[in-house]
Amino acid sequence: MDILEIKNIVSESLELKRSFFDETAPRVLEAGQMLVEALQAGHKALAFGNGGSAADAQHFSSELINRFVADRQGLPAIALTTDTSTLTSVANDSDYRYVFSRQVEALGNAGDVALAISTSGHSNNVLEAVKACDQLDMRTIGLTGRDGGKLKSLVDICLNVEHSETSRIQEVHAMIVHLLCQMVDESFSREGS
Repeated sequence: MDILEIKNIVSESLELKRSFFDETAPRVLEAGQMLVEALQAGHKALAFGNGGSAADAQHFSSELINRFVADRQGLPAIALTTDTSTLTSVANDSDYRYVFSRQVEALGNAGDVALAISTSGHSNNVLEAVKACDQLDMRTIGLTGRDGGKLKSLVDICLNVEHSETSRIQEVHAMIVHLLCQMVDESFSREGS
């Protein structure tokens, strides 16, 4: 790698963000409003994904529980990617495809919001969890990539990054997570003022 290649990668990432948010900003705002309304009503957020998307789910929940930027009350959020005993128990006793859906069944309630993250849109365990959310009358936000995969048609709001490279998709997903958290911060810090 050289300096020119670094600059080209950064330029590609910036252009993808620019084009994505030029087109999709209204849906990002809608997703943020859905999340804020659920939290204001006393509901919680659940988040899940695999690999880098698992890290994004954990980042999202930690920002809600602690804070993003503003000093505000902690808010209820659970990353379904963190309980290794539950994950390995379900994977061992049943099937890895149910590691998130079993947790949704146990922890989710009507009115909660789920953030389902899959760069391909085809992760079976994410799809099963979204189906479980639907059974519980939970609202769902999907972060996906490429053509949106199967996830695109299963969630209430799909924020699809139409790109083929996972790393570029995840860079946009990270920004979406930050924007959702900032909307929550602004809403809850205004309430406390």
